[in-house]
Amino acid sequence: DMKVNTAQFMALYAWYSWPNVVLCFFGGFLIDRVFGIRLGTVIFSIFVCVGQVIFALGALLNAFWLMDMGRFIFGIGGESLAVAQNTYAVSWFKGKELNLVFGLQLSMARIGSTVNMNIMGWIYSRVRDLLGYTGPSTLGLTLMIGGVTCLFSLTCALILAYLDKRAEKLLCKEQGKTGEVIKLTDVKDFSLSLWLIFVICVCYYAAVFPFIGLGKVFFIEKFKFSSQEASAINSIVYIISAPMSPVFGLLVDKLGKNIIWVLCAVITTLASHIMLAFTFWNPWIAMCLLGVAYSLLACALWPMVAFVVPEHQLGTAYGFMQSIQNLGLAVIAIAAGMILDTRGYLFLEVFFSACVCLSLIAVVMLYFVNHLTGGDLNWSAKQREKLQKVA
Repeated sequence: DMKVNTAQFMALYAWYSWPNVVLCFFGGFLIDRVFGIRLGTVIFSIFVCVGQVIFALGALLNAFWLMDMGRFIFGIGGESLAVAQNTYAVSWFKGKELNLVFGLQLSMARIGSTVNMNIMGWIYSRVRDLLGYTGPSTLGLTLMIGGVTCLFSLTCALILAYLDKRAEKLLCKEQGKTGEVIKLTDVKDFSLSLWLIFVICVCYYAAVFPFIGLGKVFFIEKFKFSSQEASAINSIVYIISAPMSPVFGLLVDKLGKNIIWVLCAVITTLASHIMLAFTFWNPWIAMCLLGVAYSLLACALWPMVAFVVPEHQLGTAYGFMQSIQNLGLAVIAIAAGMILDTRGYLFLEVFFSACVCLSLIAVVMLYFVNHLTGGDLNWSAKQREKLQKVA
């Protein structure tokens, strides 16, 4: 409707990521020291709402620069709101309950992504039928309707603030804190294993999220799917992730061997991209494999950070990991758009496959570095349990 090229479209994803290259370090600090969990959650929810409204207005007024600004403001609130959400969870739940809560949080996020992918096209069609034409105003109104979910999020933040305040009075408990201690000087002490985990993270997610962002048109052009069919297959990664994330989390907890699970996930993802690039097999097979691999990697990779850094450096390590992940996603999103505009989908899939190959090399290196240094990243759950008993 706005006659933008793929590079401009993918820049919308990049504008979300840019502020989080910095804010990932300071989101926890702002919640702990400046706003508090209740006010912080409300403020970040307002940023999300304002960002979505500006984004929709940009479409309504056919001003693409305004859409970029909206995405940037949305990004300021989005990731920090996730930190606030986790802080509430840690404040209200403990132990095994917490594992379930985090699994449910991830599942709800994936359900939200799935609903968005499949329902926004339908809303656009209804708005188009109502107005009788297509164009920026149709797109703008559709995005404005989508913004209702952001208002619902803000309403939930206000209700949570009230409930938390009430619980604080009744139970004489303190306001929740992230517990993060961010010290940039800790970066110089990071081990080679941790840097390899960072490389795996950036290269892997670079081949997943930008691909999903461009996937709908890919399935329409290569496999001649209808718009609705393309949306359905593009969302299958998140549909699978919703129920499988808690299951894989439990599996990795019970069995250990994190590096092996990460290796399996990366190899499966590479196979998925190769199938999509070089064959005309039913793409549901490749996308289902990608959904399973994506779920497995998240459950096995992120906990490994806690195995290779001291507890007092966890905040810095996770902050740095999220920061370079957002930096990588921003750069790769722009690069993917440019490759698609100039070279086409085959070159783009080869590019994504190359990213996964880099991730695979990093996993293999991590396996040997961990083995040579006597690390515990690939221990079984029983070995870790024995060590904890001895300690």
